[in-house]
Amino acid sequence: MSSFKGNQAQKHRLSVFPKGPLEIPSPTEADWPKDDEKDFVFKDLDQELDSLPQPYRMINKLVNHLFNRSWEIIEERDSLREVEKNWIVPAIYHPVAEIRLDKMPGGMAVSHDYLFIGGPKGFSIYNLHNCKRIYVLEKFKADVISIWATDLGNDVLIVPIDEMGIVRLFYLCKDSLYHIKAINEVDDSSKQSTCLKMEISQNGDFAAFLFQGAGDVWLEVYKLPKEIWLKEMEHPQSTLNQKKKAKQLQLSTPDSAVTESIETSSGPSVSSNSVQDLNISFKSDLKLSLPVFVMKIKPPKPIAGTTFKSPLEVFAKVEDYVGLGSGQNHFIKDVQWEQHMETFYASYKKHLEGEWEEEPLSMATFHFFYTNSLTTMPMDVKSSSGIACVLGIHWNGRHNLFFYSLNKTQKDKTEYENVWPCAAPIVMSQISSFSSYLALVCEDGVLILWDLAEGFLFGVVALPEGCFCQSIHFLRFFLVHEGQNVYPDYPVKFEVVCVVLCTDASLHLVTASGTQGPTSKVLVGRPVMHMEEAICAVAPVPALPGMVLIFSRNQSVTLMDVAKAEVLCAFSAPTCHPQALPWKPLFAVSPHHPYFLLHGAHPHGQTTSTEDPKKSTDSVFYFNFEDYLLLKDISKKCTISQMAVNFSQMLPVEKRCEQVFQKSIQMTKTQMKGREQWSRLRKYSIMLQKELLKR
Repeated sequence: MSSFKGNQAQKHRLSVFPKGPLEIPSPTEADWPKDDEKDFVFKDLDQELDSLPQPYRMINKLVNHLFNRSWEIIEERDSLREVEKNWIVPAIYHPVAEIRLDKMPGGMAVSHDYLFIGGPKGFSIYNLHNCKRIYVLEKFKADVISIWATDLGNDVLIVPIDEMGIVRLFYLCKDSLYHIKAINEVDDSSKQSTCLKMEISQNGDFAAFLFQGAGDVWLEVYKLPKEIWLKEMEHPQSTLNQKKKAKQLQLSTPDSAVTESIETSSGPSVSSNSVQDLNISFKSDLKLSLPVFVMKIKPPKPIAGTTFKSPLEVFAKVEDYVGLGSGQNHFIKDVQWEQHMETFYASYKKHLEGEWEEEPLSMATFHFFYTNSLTTMPMDVKSSSGIACVLGIHWNGRHNLFFYSLNKTQKDKTEYENVWPCAAPIVMSQISSFSSYLALVCEDGVLILWDLAEGFLFGVVALPEGCFCQSIHFLRFFLVHEGQNVYPDYPVKFEVVCVVLCTDASLHLVTASGTQGPTSKVLVGRPVMHMEEAICAVAPVPALPGMVLIFSRNQSVTLMDVAKAEVLCAFSAPTCHPQALPWKPLFAVSPHHPYFLLHGAHPHGQTTSTEDPKKSTDSVFYFNFEDYLLLKDISKKCTISQMAVNFSQMLPVEKRCEQVFQKSIQMTKTQMKGREQWSRLRKYSIMLQKELLKR
């Protein structure tokens, strides 16, 4: 089949039409006949087309454009078919169980053997192993939009947030559920603040909440008395007597209204068949101790003119802090700031024209750290291992990471103990388990990796040009042993593995080992033609070494091996999401078990239209990695001992002897060179002594 482009190219090659037969010209130009110039007529082929009258000329252009576009589509499809021939279609696994819901869940959280799902006016508790509902609490004033759960030893701390922004603390101990406190609920709705973010330390010793209200943003930090809670539950009668004597009910706690509404709730409970049968009940007669307020942190003030009268005052102020300052203590006056701003606006006036947008409220990202070296500890304070002792926070648009000591009381003044400045504003940060490693992502696309436990800087790596970090996740360090990813069962230091999802939907693997510095590798490139395959979320899978779940915009879920940059399998679940809106997957991955849960929806009847999400029933689909043949062995054989690693790395006896022999030869050569140099130096010294004696 001849293409239209080929015919068009052949037509353009004909540019001259001679009149009469062609003759061979004479060797010299002077003998050429001048009349021959009239025998040649130069014509443009497009003149014949342009000479067509309207509307035929327009129709001709449309037809040509149609043929050209059709040929481009044909070539694109042919190239796509060639690529698809080399594709390896991954195995597709379906869910092993399903939890039917009446409404879209307001968040999911997994802790120990429990699954917590936010719902209308409360939340539900499910058995993680058999997906049976154990308890339902539906006594809030608004629906729950997000929920967190943290392990407290064998118990669980549950933190739901409702649509009004009210955050509450619940404590699940064995078969009893306790309501501790509603942190920010007040009687006057005009003074109600909204919880924007929250963070709980790894062992549940501290909790931090970012609130917004009355045009202001602030961070509140609380200490959770979990040891006291255990004692109060072991001796509930003595605790009740102490509460009555102290008139605890007269305290101005903002959760009184909610507690009254929860008291009458028994809630349906279903026994589970996990380790032991449970019948959870809500305990309203026992009031546990309230969290202890530690400090309140506000955003740093904008840098303005100095209030100091002399440089000595500046140095005296700076000496009160450890490390570099935040830029607040300087000796630049208001007049100098005004002159600087006038010069800036005059130089970049054409780039600053237009309407100025109102500056948004400051948002913060904060983490709990377990390393005392980040701040100065008082001599009388003894730090315990495994307990958070430092809070790190950075605000949007700011260059500094502030560190606050958690060994404070309400009487102590809230001031930062240390600050780390960066060359560009910090846009994102992430920590590994127990805050061993810290990753800072700056506005210019630079990624900084720290080993906080050892106080060691791995280095700085720059993302490709045009790539900006969307999310970052640390992976537990793994080894590739006999073609399979495994976790070492011994402590490993100075080894970092993390995946970075960029705003252009590209996925990168960043690794760092000791003093070698971090390196970046592209796992998934930026989609060019098929934007529906763009990645929208990534989640590590702790049960599978070196594996991450990838969620794409076309509502597909795949499992990737980051060591090989290969997709192992895919997970299929019914979804009913409006195509006009970007898909925000709601999922939960168990940190201790090989389970993965994904929210989906079944359309009613035979209609599969995704335009009306109200015509669908919501469900939570349950995936167990050990029920799939490809992942079963990986999940069960995911660790390796140090002895096995050393044995696998041992060389045959011949090779080891050869290495020892080569090392001995190298040492001998080095020693011989040293001896030769020593003998030369000694001869030179003897000659020098003789010359001196002669003189």
